Amino acid sequence: MHYDVTIITVHPGTEHRALARLKETLPSLGDELLACWYCDIGTLNRILLIRAAPDITRIHRDRERTLQTENPFGIGEYIAGMSMDTYVSFPFMPPMKAGQHGPVFEVRTYVLKPDGVPATIELWRKWVPGRAELSPLLAAMHSITGTVTRFIHIWPYASLDERARLRAKAVADKVWPPPGGPDHLMVMQSDIYLPADFSPMR
Repeated sequence: MHYDVTIITVHPGTEHRALARLKETLPSLGDELLACWYCDIGTLNRILLIRAAPDITRIHRDRERTLQTENPFGIGEYIAGMSMDTYVSFPFMPPMKAGQHGPVFEVRTYVLKPDGVPATIELWRKWVPGRAELSPLLAAMHSITGTVTRFIHIWPYASLDERARLRAKAVADKVWPPPGGPDHLMVMQSDIYLPADFSPMR
C-alpha cells in the first residue's frame, strides 16, 4: 500500500486556526484522507496529513495543483513550510483504516543506512508479531521520494502513561527492539501527535 504523507509547519500560535480551516477544506480529499494530527510533543507547530494513495499518478497531480495555488489546503496564510512524500508500507503490514486507535500517536521517523531498508523489513517481519501482542503497530513504511531511506512507524496508545508502561514491558520481556535493528540506523526522531477532532484515524 502507498501513502501520501504531508507535513505542514505552521507559524507559532496559528495551529488551532489552521486546524479549524482544515476541518472545512480537507473533506474534499474524500475517503483517501486517513489522518489529520498535530504535534503535541516533539517538533511543534506541525500538522501531519496521511492519505491512502492507490493512484500515485493522481496523487502527483494533486500535489502539483497544491503547489500552484496561493492558498494550499485553504491555510496558506498560516504555512511556514511543507513537505509531501510517498511512502510504501512494509509488505506484511495491513492497510491503515479509519477508526479509533489512539488518541496518542507516537510517530517515529528514522533515517536508515543506504542498505538498511531490506534488512529492516526482514527484522520487523520476524519481531513485530511479538511486540504487537503488547500493543498494535499502526504503520511501518519507507519513503520512495525525497530522502528515500526514511522509515516511519506509528504506534497508537490510549495515553502517555500507557506508552511508557508498554515500552518498558517490551524491553523487559525482550520482545523489542529487534536485535541488530539499531545497526541499520543513522538518525532517530520521535514525536507525539494528537488527532484533530475530524481526523478519520483518532
